[in-house]
Amino acid sequence: MKGLILSGGKGTRLRPITHTRAKQLLPVANKPILFYGLEAMAAAGIADVGIVVGDTREEIRQAVGDGSRFGTRVTYVVQDEPLGLAHAIKVAADYLADEPFVMYLGDNLIRDGIRALVEEFRGDTAHCHILLAHVKNPQEFGVAELEGGRVKRLVEKPRKPKSDLALVGVYMFNSEIFEAIEHIQPSWRNELEITDAIQYLVDQGREVRSKIITGWWKDTGKLEDILEANRVILSGLEGRMDSALDSSTRVEGEVSVGKQTRVVNSVLRGPLVIGDECRIEGSYIGPFTSVHSNVEIRNSQVEHSIILENSSIVDIGTRIESSLVGQNSEVRTASGPHRAMRLMVGDYSQIEVL
Repeated sequence: MKGLILSGGKGTRLRPITHTRAKQLLPVANKPILFYGLEAMAAAGIADVGIVVGDTREEIRQAVGDGSRFGTRVTYVVQDEPLGLAHAIKVAADYLADEPFVMYLGDNLIRDGIRALVEEFRGDTAHCHILLAHVKNPQEFGVAELEGGRVKRLVEKPRKPKSDLALVGVYMFNSEIFEAIEHIQPSWRNELEITDAIQYLVDQGREVRSKIITGWWKDTGKLEDILEANRVILSGLEGRMDSALDSSTRVEGEVSVGKQTRVVNSVLRGPLVIGDECRIEGSYIGPFTSVHSNVEIRNSQVEHSIILENSSIVDIGTRIESSLVGQNSEVRTASGPHRAMRLMVGDYSQIEVL
């Protein structure tokens, strides 16, 4: 069995951050989201993994390499345009070579992994397994309608959903899916929808099985989803100190501090992870915060946030929370007698002043 991880797409809902990096490489608990998918594949015994890449292919190649550090052998498959999930399978046909495979969306996280799900599919005669989860906003997902426990109908992002069962970003297929993709047409979005391909299998009487998962799952397509994923992953953090802290610093809860990081006269309240070569001084870093490498935080308060590498937060009088600060960014109080806000805001940004 092979694996297929989809890492194309433009990440428009996460702009402006995704103007400068692949959305699948945004970190959760200081580890790129894509790496969790690769680790899940390896833990499920899948050694050969294809990664479908688009415009950000070189960035992803540089981050992942040949996959050996994850226990996998990675092959890159280029999708020139993001024309749908089924189209991604179509362009990967030569790599998959009629073997059964697991498709994993590279911006999804499943805390409990996929090992049990893959083992169930390996021992089954079904043509396809899909995972479902109850969600509050089904109109934003592919939605399944069940009848007597069997899959009856699948619709991609319906305006009026007939159920709250969303397709989770993990699918298992045998080679029948290629026939299905050849028989579908592009949707109104000009994409080959995976829901249409699976619907073809259903209509042709092929066996499509569904499983409603009860564990934690998140599609990290929006800021609030990334912050929630960060919170959940950090909830299982085990504290680790790779740098000595000064005597005036207080540590509460599970806190991980990287190498060559300097912390002075601060409060670190976990769960919290701080990367290598950071400088924290006179600050409060609160729960569910991930601070990447080479970050300076001075005379400020931060919690429930993600701070990317090479950034600085200095002399901020108001607590920063539920925020994502991009790499090489500066957040600081301007000097001078006038109290005013001075902003440089990218496209598709959102700013809340409290």
